[in-house]
Formats: sequence, C-alpha cells, structure tokens
Amino acid sequence: MTAMNFLVTVLTETEAHELAPLIMPPLAFAGIAVAVFALLGFVTFSYRDVANRHAGRTSRTDDAHDAGH
Repeated sequence: MTAMNFLVTVLTETEAHELAPLIMPPLAFAGIAVAVFALLGFVTFSYRDVANRHAGRTSRTDDAHDAGH
C-alpha cells in the first residue's frame, strides 16, 4: 500500500505543475513540418532525370563496358 500512496503523491504533484507554454499552436508545428518535407520532396524530385541529361557520356561508357564482356 505504501507504493500506491507514493504513486498517487507523485502523480498529483506532477499534475500540479504547469507545463511550459508553446511558442506557437501545435498545428503550426505540423504546418512547418509539412512545408519542410514538401520542400525536400521538391528538391529530390528535381534530380529525377539527371542521368539522362548526359546521354553521350553514358552511351560511350556503356559501349566500353559491353565490349569487354
């Protein structure tokens, strides 16, 4: 029973303290996270066709590799 009384005392004491206020509403934090992930997705999407931009280089190296096998 002593452990139960200790637990109740600890819980009531922690509820009595007020948590630190946030600098923004919680939805603002979610909005910032969505914006950051959208920006990172756009940066990743912008690199989708980089290998095909240098077709002359890849065709020469592919021919050199194919000739050896």
